[in-house]
Amino acid sequence: MTIPLVLVHGLWDTPRMFHRLIQGLDQADRPLLAPHLPHGLGWVPLRQLALRLDQHIHQRFGADTRVDLLGFSMGGVIGRIWMQELGGAQRTRCFYSVGSPQQGTLAAQLIPRPLLAGAADMKVGSRLLRQLNCQPDALAGVECCSFFCRWDLMVCPGWKAVLPIGRHVEIPVWTHQQLISHPAAIQRLRSSLLA
Repeated sequence: MTIPLVLVHGLWDTPRMFHRLIQGLDQADRPLLAPHLPHGLGWVPLRQLALRLDQHIHQRFGADTRVDLLGFSMGGVIGRIWMQELGGAQRTRCFYSVGSPQQGTLAAQLIPRPLLAGAADMKVGSRLLRQLNCQPDALAGVECCSFFCRWDLMVCPGWKAVLPIGRHVEIPVWTHQQLISHPAAIQRLRSSLLA
């Protein structure tokens, strides 16, 4: 049976952002879930969004079906919370973190938490990221791969957009959004997702 693929969008995005990637995969028979996780322009805390993701996955695939998970930008952190804190790691085969601020981003440093809790969760050294990074063994049974763009201005510095475990792959594009839309990025992601 084909492993279902779960796609998690980022801040200021919707599931439509995955259109080119889904077309590039050309796997009409692969079960796919790309839920819409309204984030209120960044005020919804990321743990709350992870709970919503958990509900979507359970509704679509039940409690036991193994999945592959790809998170773009903030979606990669949401997916990681789901795996590490909500039991998702036990049912995840592969996790693809694409341009995700797993070590935080300087672009979020001045964001006030009382106004934009979700965006503030992505600060370098945020409480959430410290807690996630203190327990990397929680992902020990998951094949992890981090894709990043060196010149990323959203996750800055770009080479820090990686998980503490697994492979790190630099994609030769110039912007954050190109990590999920540029043909070179689609080709790299496609190769990994179809492997």
